[in-house]
Amino acid sequence: MTPGKKLQGLVAATITPMTPDGQINLSVIRQYVDYLVSEQNVKNVFVNGTTGEGLSLNIQERKQLAEEWVCQGKDKLDHVIIHVGALSLPESQELARHAAAIGASGIAVIAPFFFKPTNKDELIAFLQKVASEAPTVPFYYYHIPLLTGVKIRVEGLLDGIKERIPTFQGVKFSDTDLLDLAQCINKNEREQFAFLYGVDEQLLSALAVGADGAVGSTYNYLGRKSNLMLQAFAKPDLALAWKYQLLTGEFLNFVIKLGFGVAQTKAVMTFVSGIPMGPPRLPLVDASEEFIVKAKAKLDSIVWPDGN
Repeated sequence: MTPGKKLQGLVAATITPMTPDGQINLSVIRQYVDYLVSEQNVKNVFVNGTTGEGLSLNIQERKQLAEEWVCQGKDKLDHVIIHVGALSLPESQELARHAAAIGASGIAVIAPFFFKPTNKDELIAFLQKVASEAPTVPFYYYHIPLLTGVKIRVEGLLDGIKERIPTFQGVKFSDTDLLDLAQCINKNEREQFAFLYGVDEQLLSALAVGADGAVGSTYNYLGRKSNLMLQAFAKPDLALAWKYQLLTGEFLNFVIKLGFGVAQTKAVMTFVSGIPMGPPRLPLVDASEEFIVKAKAKLDSIVWPDGN
């Protein structure tokens, strides 16, 4: 990993590989790392998040996955961010301490979503209690109100947050409220916080308002295409960038209509990479054969601007 380097560009929200009987499969993580780096040109990962079924795993499983990603990512990945959020504060703190001990380059925390914080002070109090257990590790807030039901706007959350959480470095912003994101970026330019967008099909819009990059599941298998979009945006060649975004959206729109979630993401990653991702954990159920056939045919049919 690269200490001190700002988190930016693409970050793959990693899938948790599982054996056919539903146990975590650590044996393929090395191959997974090499695939992301060599085939997708993605050198940052976000482990044990939504795509990784983090909240469906027990504490020991989450620790084992974190250890394996840090171990296999050494000298290959720039950042290994470990999501340590949990419904229980002591569990989240334990995971934060563990991430610090194994040398993770950052930790992230989702808002508690059963007993929910009702205002920013309550949310910051929870985040601070977790971050303080890893006092030398960069800390990121994982904002995903669609799943948590915690709709506290990030712009207000950021006011004075460095005083409360000195290790605070930025936000994984998984929401479609681009006004909130834009105001965060405009308001906190001097702080050099990282704002990583989490709605893959709208990344270009987030880049337009100043996002530093993105965290998402599609960067596992469309990372190279998304990197070409980032390069086109930076030139700037907005017409080319839009073409890449449009085609990514075309694929996602197609699979969303079929029913698209973590289980289906595992299936897509398996047929694209050749790495067996296995089944999801209940209550999620395996992608159907019909989904796999249709999704593969759709992806194969797309003609990208680079001709591949």
